[in-house]
Amino acid sequence: MRRGWIKVHVAVDVKTKKLLALEITDERIGDGKMLKPLIKQAKRNSNGRKIKAAYGDGSYDSRNNFNYLKKEGIKPIIKTRKNASTKARGSSARAKMVREKKKLGYEGWRDKYKYGNRWAVETFFSEVKRMFGETTKANTVEGIFQEVKLKFLLYNMLLSV
Repeated sequence: MRRGWIKVHVAVDVKTKKLLALEITDERIGDGKMLKPLIKQAKRNSNGRKIKAAYGDGSYDSRNNFNYLKKEGIKPIIKTRKNASTKARGSSARAKMVREKKKLGYEGWRDKYKYGNRWAVETFFSEVKRMFGETTKANTVEGIFQEVKLKFLLYNMLLSV
């Protein structure tokens, strides 16, 4: 049997710190490809509140993701690569962010867009791991996915208590 790992992709409300979206994949699925499903799920779970911005690390840096967020009216606050081109090449939104980051420098860009809010996701992961551990009891892939999903959903429920 092939041994790999699972990836948990989440969207967290930076104000309430609550989970808005959850997707679980294996290691073959890149984080960037999960942005669209996470945003769609977060919109359904946000009780009619508009999603104003989406924070993402460099793994979400793609023309497709910037274009999708622009089309949805969501501000992309995604860390672009250091060597990213300032030319549009299919995404004016991404090029604009690259130019601004180069102009302000990383620290200036980070402060302007409150990029530190992205840590709401990291904190959520850390708390789930601390409460439930990093291992699973399930033996099948389906069982592992289900167990991990339950851990994240249970932790989210506990935030409401």
